[in-house]
Amino acid sequence: MSQMYKVFVNDKPIIITSSSKNEKNLPTYSFSEINFKDVLLKLQDTSTLGIILIAANLELDWQLFIKNLKVIPAAGGLVLNDEKSVLFIYRNKVWDLPKGGIEKGESKEIAAIREVEEECGITNLSILKQLTTTYHIYDYKGLNLKQTFWFLMHSNDTSALTPQLEEGITKVAFLNSKKIKSALLNTYTNIKLVYDAYKQA
Repeated sequence: MSQMYKVFVNDKPIIITSSSKNEKNLPTYSFSEINFKDVLLKLQDTSTLGIILIAANLELDWQLFIKNLKVIPAAGGLVLNDEKSVLFIYRNKVWDLPKGGIEKGESKEIAAIREVEEECGITNLSILKQLTTTYHIYDYKGLNLKQTFWFLMHSNDTSALTPQLEEGITKVAFLNSKKIKSALLNTYTNIKLVYDAYKQA
């Protein structure tokens, strides 16, 4: 069972946990004592870097939390080549990993491979293992929770990569460890979590 759920709103975390430890010194509330709208309101304060919600029953409280949101399932990949470089995309002036929505009737794995292929113009993808799941809230015709299932993948395709321009992707590249260090300074916190999951795997 998961020990916590970490949901990002504009890169600020809402951490839902059954542990009372607060190593991040974030404002802490009992899950049962604060409502969803108040949580979002507190995150709008520029001095608030995130919020911790202490759950009495983690899985039950998580289900109560997501009832406030429309859950949008997505899938993506952290792709390695034979040199162990990692496939990144550059979109909206930010480095990112390829991902996208899961279509009706599609498995997480098939969706992840399809999205990586479409966004990067790469072939010969194989899934090595599931890495992690990330969550972020965004406002589009109401509040949505994007739940992204991430997979560690490999490809030996050495042909030229093609960014999916219609999706706003302007660059696709395999980055070595030195370039990854630089890219992680200009990415989303969720992407750092995916990379950390890969390094710890």
